[in-house]
Amino acid sequence: MTQGNGTEVTEFCLLGFSAQNELQFVLFTIFLVIYVTSMVGNTGMILLIKIDSRLQTPMYFFLQHLAFVDICYTSAITPKMLQNFVVENKIISFGGCVMQLLVYATFATSDCYLLAAMAVDRYVAICKPLHYPIIMSRTVCIRLVAGSYVVGSINSSVHTGLTFSLSFCKSNNINHFFCDVPPILTLSCSTIAMNIMLLVVFVGFNLMFTVLVVIFSYIYIMAAILKMSSSAGKKKAFSTCASHLTAVTIFYGTLSYMYLQPNSNHAQENMKVASIFYGIVIPMLNPLIYSLRNKEVKEALKMIRKKLF
Repeated sequence: MTQGNGTEVTEFCLLGFSAQNELQFVLFTIFLVIYVTSMVGNTGMILLIKIDSRLQTPMYFFLQHLAFVDICYTSAITPKMLQNFVVENKIISFGGCVMQLLVYATFATSDCYLLAAMAVDRYVAICKPLHYPIIMSRTVCIRLVAGSYVVGSINSSVHTGLTFSLSFCKSNNINHFFCDVPPILTLSCSTIAMNIMLLVVFVGFNLMFTVLVVIFSYIYIMAAILKMSSSAGKKKAFSTCASHLTAVTIFYGTLSYMYLQPNSNHAQENMKVASIFYGIVIPMLNPLIYSLRNKEVKEALKMIRKKLF
């Protein structure tokens, strides 16, 4: 950090966790296992959907992109966190911090919209089965996925641009294990009212919009299921939604904990714990949820095993 009439930051220090030195190796091992599992699981899901013709449907098209998004945003933060467990110098360059926030925010936001698109897909499949191939055509699916990436890119570009255009004079120590907007704003000596307002507006809109899409989709889905006379039909409808509903509950439950908890002396540490679950653990859980609770995926895995062995 150099000082003149203003303050120019050339690097930041990621403080990470306040764990004792003897716990650093344990944490490194745990998170390394989680990260490798996440990479293998999500990459495997993408390849499985690509090679199995039975999985060439809109639901698995969205799931394939969900796996890709999970790989991208966990890879934006986890390798650097793992490195900081085993090195004394926890420095990240200014440019590196910018890129980390840009990539993480882009794909984390896209994740919200992909989950919403998957809820709409389930709504159409159950409530309008005869029109499903027309409504959820290849073109519509591509537009929904592209829209998710575009919204994610706009959201991250706005916050990243505004955050790193500030002047920093308090410190260059980020009290987090990656570059995120709230802990970076606390380092600024500029007026951050606009940044906070836009953060609340953008995050609030993205969360509320996608949550409402999911809620209303499942309200209609539940109503349609309850009207079914066949118990077998009800069971099949529930099974097609179970994996997605589980993933949505975990994802938005964690986000709610992150953003709705009251301010306290432990708020920052709680935010770190929630960020671990949101940014590192959930990308590992998604392929497990969709493989363990999805009949088509389990059958595709069985076929792959038979071919290999």
